[in-house]
Amino acid sequence: MNTAHSGMTLRVPTEEDAAHWHRVFDDPQVMEFHGGTSAELEVYERMVARQREHHAKLGFCLYTLLDPRDGCSVMGMTGAQPWPHDWGPVGEIEIGWRLGRAYWGKGYATQAARAALDAVREAGVRRVVAMVDARNERSIAVTRRLGMTLAETLYTPVSERKAYCFQLELDS
Repeated sequence: MNTAHSGMTLRVPTEEDAAHWHRVFDDPQVMEFHGGTSAELEVYERMVARQREHHAKLGFCLYTLLDPRDGCSVMGMTGAQPWPHDWGPVGEIEIGWRLGRAYWGKGYATQAARAALDAVREAGVRRVVAMVDARNERSIAVTRRLGMTLAETLYTPVSERKAYCFQLELDS
């Protein structure tokens, strides 16, 4: 299943997307706010399996984002999932985005996040959150463009880094 929004195509991740995500995110700049180092391929394989389950059960997931210029190159991921940790916004639906470095600064993250919002809205979700490292100015700017508001400031339990929890009420 592919969904398109403003020229953006979101695809439920395929098993092959684990390798695509691994390749696209194998960049210290991309991973700066996601642990700082590249994850092993197995991490993405588990992530893809989990996202496919989310889509089957919930009607949304973290989708593979395809380049609008050719419709097939993997740019990264965007979408939503239940908050996966036992700290922070437990019980909430988190939207997120992560793009390869070549796609930064072109408005793709905001367009992709809007498409993700459409998908969760269609699934009946009425509020989403976005957890953003306080140093990640690019993602904070995306939350502002989406109309999200700051709900809470937290410190992550492992790295004790400051993070912001933004929220957005969705219209039906």
